[in-house]
Amino acid sequence: MPTPARVRRLAIVPAFNEAACVGGVVEEIRSADPDFEILVVDDGSTDGTAEVARAHGAHVVRLPFNLGIGGAVQTGYRFALKHGFDLAVQVDGDGQHDARELSALLAPVLAGEADLAVGSRFAGAGDYRPPLARGLGIRLFARTISLIVGQRLTDTTSGFRAANTRAIALFAEDYPHDYPEVETTVMVVKERLRLVEVPVRMRERAAGRSSITAGRSVYYMAKVLVALFVGLFRTQATAGRA
Repeated sequence: MPTPARVRRLAIVPAFNEAACVGGVVEEIRSADPDFEILVVDDGSTDGTAEVARAHGAHVVRLPFNLGIGGAVQTGYRFALKHGFDLAVQVDGDGQHDARELSALLAPVLAGEADLAVGSRFAGAGDYRPPLARGLGIRLFARTISLIVGQRLTDTTSGFRAANTRAIALFAEDYPHDYPEVETTVMVVKERLRLVEVPVRMRERAAGRSSITAGRSVYYMAKVLVALFVGLFRTQATAGRA
């Protein structure tokens, strides 16, 4: 990777109907690190998300309809790969990710110690307390994925991430589309990329409501766990036939 002063940096901000928040997110990133170029991926919004983002000076890609978080984030990584960025960070468009934590998140990637750094809400930096059902799911995923990859992880659902060129290329080529953070954690380790967690503080969303209710949290847990184990069994079966 080039020296930190010459690293081309892209902030990928996936956003769906976040007109009330996205302008503040763009400004906060720019204030925290003016070297970032900022891409807002408007995931089929029906409000003024794209217009607000442009008004605040961000690049904007508008998807023709809602693809979901995975499709929006992969669009951002494809943009990063196509335009030759050395580093990309994911920052949610709802204001939960604190841009003041970017320097800590970037540090292991810029130092060449990691290909992907993940901001963890539960590694000692803050007092984030998710709703009960979601918190149970986060802990279940963390324990399950830690066993699968052989590395202790605390926040496998975090979307606050920094990626170098190896991770950018991987995610531009292949990125799960439903609830991708858990699956990409396994994917990164399987591809022998170096993953580290970084303690960060996060906030409640600045406006609007999360689409993940208690019922959807349970559905999410079941769906992702089934997908993970099906993928693992397929991998083992393929290895056995080789």
